[in-house]
Amino acid sequence: MNTSYQIYARVAGFTFLAYIAAGITSMALGDQSQASGLLALIQSFSALTLGVTLFALTYEQGLVLALFALTCRVAEAIQSGENAAIYFSVGSFFFSWLLLRGRSIPTWLAWVGVIASALLVVILPLQLAGFFGGTMSWASSVTWLVWLPMLVFEVTLAFWFMIKGIAIPTAQNRLSNI
Repeated sequence: MNTSYQIYARVAGFTFLAYIAAGITSMALGDQSQASGLLALIQSFSALTLGVTLFALTYEQGLVLALFALTCRVAEAIQSGENAAIYFSVGSFFFSWLLLRGRSIPTWLAWVGVIASALLVVILPLQLAGFFGGTMSWASSVTWLVWLPMLVFEVTLAFWFMIKGIAIPTAQNRLSNI
């Protein structure tokens, strides 16, 4: 058993929860809070940590897609607002797809991630263009409706990673690295 995969999975699980907690706390306190800078820093480092750990867990399923997803998570870490959310959703889509391809987590959970991410990839740019209530606002029920499947996916995945870990890729389910 390769313990590196299990360590990466557990770090990713913990980081998902830290990222979500910092994000929700930041929304609750608002930008005027003295803690907003610290919370933004936690979110930024969490995005970077998730990018690296998820890359380590998925690159054998498709090196180029995993590298692209990692790059999106890096861009998310240095962006703000709606731009960060779009990079987040694209990175999440490809990491979810690679987890599905590798059968690294239960198929149903991977599909939740693919669908939740795809929904965000489509809706977020449309919101920027003025559709679905305009720019993303957490006061809007549309925003909560669009983000709820992603919240369910990430919390479930976080606990899955921390408790069960990840299925180690075998020669049989490894795909081309290109």
